[in-house]
Amino acid sequence: MEHFVGQARLEWWANQSTCLEMYDIDITVTVGSVGNWEGTGRHASVLDTTQREGWDFLMEMDPHFSIAFPGEDRGRITVRVIEAEDGTLTLVEAPGWDGSVSVTFDLT
Repeated sequence: MEHFVGQARLEWWANQSTCLEMYDIDITVTVGSVGNWEGTGRHASVLDTTQREGWDFLMEMDPHFSIAFPGEDRGRITVRVIEAEDGTLTLVEAPGWDGSVSVTFDLT
Protein backbone atom coordinates (compact mmCIF):
# COMPACT_ATOMS: atom_id res chain seq x y z
CA MET A 1 0.00 0.00 0.00
CA GLU A 2 1.63 3.26 -1.10
CA HIS A 3 -1.44 5.44 -0.72
CA PHE A 4 -4.83 4.78 0.87
CA VAL A 5 -7.90 7.00 1.15
CA GLY A 6 -10.95 5.61 2.90
CA GLN A 7 -12.18 4.40 6.25
CA ALA A 8 -10.27 2.54 8.91
CA ARG A 9 -10.82 1.65 12.56
CA LEU A 10 -8.70 2.69 15.53
CA GLU A 11 -8.67 0.06 18.30
CA TRP A 12 -7.43 0.65 21.84
CA TRP A 13 -6.27 -2.64 23.37
CA ALA A 14 -5.81 -3.04 27.13
CA ASN A 15 -4.06 -6.38 26.55
CA GLN A 16 -3.86 -9.13 23.91
CA SER A 17 -7.50 -10.13 24.39
CA THR A 18 -9.35 -7.00 25.54
CA CYS A 19 -10.20 -4.18 23.17
CA LEU A 20 -11.65 -1.32 25.23
CA GLU A 21 -12.89 0.81 22.36
CA MET A 22 -13.01 1.18 18.58
CA TYR A 23 -13.40 4.38 16.56
CA ASP A 24 -14.15 4.58 12.84
CA ILE A 25 -12.11 7.22 11.06
CA ASP A 26 -11.85 8.67 7.57
CA ILE A 27 -8.16 8.54 6.72
CA THR A 28 -5.54 9.31 4.11
CA VAL A 29 -2.30 7.32 4.40
CA THR A 30 0.92 7.84 2.49
CA VAL A 31 3.98 5.59 2.60
CA GLY A 32 7.47 7.08 2.48
CA SER A 33 10.41 5.80 0.46
CA VAL A 34 11.79 3.77 3.38
CA GLY A 35 8.44 2.10 4.09
CA ASN A 36 7.31 4.20 7.05
CA TRP A 37 3.91 5.79 6.79
CA GLU A 38 1.85 8.64 8.16
CA GLY A 39 -1.84 9.25 8.06
CA THR A 40 -4.23 12.10 8.63
CA GLY A 41 -7.91 11.87 9.24
CA ARG A 42 -10.98 12.60 11.31
CA HIS A 43 -13.55 10.63 13.21
CA ALA A 44 -16.05 9.25 10.70
CA SER A 45 -18.90 10.67 12.78
CA VAL A 46 -19.08 13.25 15.54
CA LEU A 47 -18.45 11.69 18.95
CA ASP A 48 -21.29 12.05 21.42
CA THR A 49 -20.53 13.17 24.99
CA THR A 50 -19.89 9.65 26.31
CA GLN A 51 -17.72 8.70 23.33
CA ARG A 52 -15.75 11.96 23.63
CA GLU A 53 -15.11 11.33 27.34
CA GLY A 54 -13.91 7.80 26.54
CA TRP A 55 -11.71 9.04 23.70
CA ASP A 56 -10.15 11.75 25.87
CA PHE A 57 -9.55 9.25 28.69
CA LEU A 58 -7.82 6.74 26.41
CA MET A 59 -5.75 9.43 24.71
CA GLU A 60 -4.59 10.68 28.10
CA MET A 61 -3.72 7.15 29.27
CA ASP A 62 -1.83 6.23 26.12
CA PRO A 63 -2.31 7.61 22.60
CA HIS A 64 -1.25 4.35 20.89
CA PHE A 65 -3.91 2.48 18.93
CA SER A 66 -3.96 -0.41 16.51
CA ILE A 67 -5.35 0.49 13.12
CA ALA A 68 -7.47 -1.92 11.11
CA PHE A 69 -8.10 -1.34 7.42
CA PRO A 70 -11.09 -2.68 5.45
CA GLY A 71 -11.13 -6.48 5.42
CA GLU A 72 -9.05 -6.80 8.59
CA ASP A 73 -10.65 -8.26 11.72
CA ARG A 74 -8.03 -6.76 13.99
CA GLY A 75 -5.53 -3.95 13.63
CA ARG A 76 -1.98 -5.06 12.92
CA ILE A 77 -0.19 -1.72 12.80
CA THR A 78 0.42 0.31 15.94
CA VAL A 79 0.13 4.07 15.56
CA ARG A 80 0.56 7.05 17.82
CA VAL A 81 -2.40 9.39 17.47
CA ILE A 82 -2.15 13.16 17.88
CA GLU A 83 -5.36 15.19 17.83
CA ALA A 84 -5.27 18.85 16.82
CA GLU A 85 -7.62 21.49 18.21
CA ASP A 86 -9.72 21.33 15.02
CA GLY A 87 -10.24 17.56 15.41
CA THR A 88 -7.72 16.51 12.76
CA LEU A 89 -5.98 13.27 13.68
CA THR A 90 -2.35 12.66 12.77
CA LEU A 91 -1.28 9.01 12.91
CA VAL A 92 2.38 8.03 12.96
CA GLU A 93 3.50 4.42 12.75
CA ALA A 94 5.00 3.28 16.07
CA PRO A 95 6.73 -0.03 15.34
CA GLY A 96 8.97 0.19 18.42
CA TRP A 97 6.11 0.62 20.89
CA ASP A 98 6.07 -2.38 23.21
CA GLY A 99 2.58 -1.89 24.63
CA SER A 100 3.73 -0.97 28.11
CA VAL A 101 2.38 2.10 29.77
CA SER A 102 2.52 3.39 33.30
CA VAL A 103 -0.80 4.76 34.53
CA THR A 104 -1.59 6.25 37.93
CA PHE A 105 -5.19 6.61 39.04
CA ASP A 106 -6.29 9.06 41.70
CA LEU A 107 -9.23 7.41 43.44
CA THR A 108 -9.78 10.13 46.04
